[in-house]
Amino acid sequence: MTDFALRRRMMVDTQVRPSDVTKFPIIEAMLTVEREAFLPDALRETAYSGENIVLNDRRVLLEPRTLAKMLDDLNISRDELVLDVGCAHGYSSAVVARMAEAVVAVEEDAEMVSEAQAALVQTGADNVIVHEGPLAEGAAEHGPYDVILIQGGVAQLPDAIADQLKDGGRIACLFMEGALGIVKIGYKTAGSLSWRFAFNASAPVLPGFEKEVAFAL
Repeated sequence: MTDFALRRRMMVDTQVRPSDVTKFPIIEAMLTVEREAFLPDALRETAYSGENIVLNDRRVLLEPRTLAKMLDDLNISRDELVLDVGCAHGYSSAVVARMAEAVVAVEEDAEMVSEAQAALVQTGADNVIVHEGPLAEGAAEHGPYDVILIQGGVAQLPDAIADQLKDGGRIACLFMEGALGIVKIGYKTAGSLSWRFAFNASAPVLPGFEKEVAFAL
C-alpha cells in the first residue's frame, strides 16, 4: 500500500521548503491536505511528483513548488476572500481554504466540478464554493476578492478577472511567452494593476486566457 502521508512530507521537505517557502500556514496546509484525494484514480500515484501533472490537453495540476511560491508571495490572511480560477479537482482550493476565510473555486469542466465538490466535502473544506462557468469570466456574483489565484498559464489576463479584484488586493498570474513563463504578483491601486516579478515557472495557457489576435484591415 502506498504511504501517501510519507510522500506528502517528502514533497514539503524536498520541493516546498527548499524553494524558500517557510510561512507556517502554507507548510501546514500542504502537509495536511491529501493531494491524492484530488486526482482521478489513474493519476493518484503521481500525486507528489515534482512537476505539473497533466489532466488533459489544456490543463495541469501545478507542481507543488509553483503553488507554494505563489501562496508565499500572496501572503493570504484568515479574513480574506480568495478567487481560485481553474481549480480542476479542487486541490489548490483545499490548500487555500486552510489560510483564507473563504474560497470561490471556478471550474468550467462539469466532470471536474463534480469531482472537486465531492473531494472538498470528503476532506472537510467547508469554506469553499465551487462555481461552474467559463474560467475567463471568474465569479463576479461572489466578489469582489481580496486575492485571485490563476491555476495555469496566462497569455493575456481577461478584464473580467482583473475587475473582480478589490482595490488593495493581490493577484498571482503565470504569464507564458512560448515555453517560458514568469509568475508575477499584481497589486491593485485606484483601479489599476502594477506587477512585480516573483519567479519562473511553466504551464499550458488556460482556455480564455490566450492573447487576442488583432486583425489588420
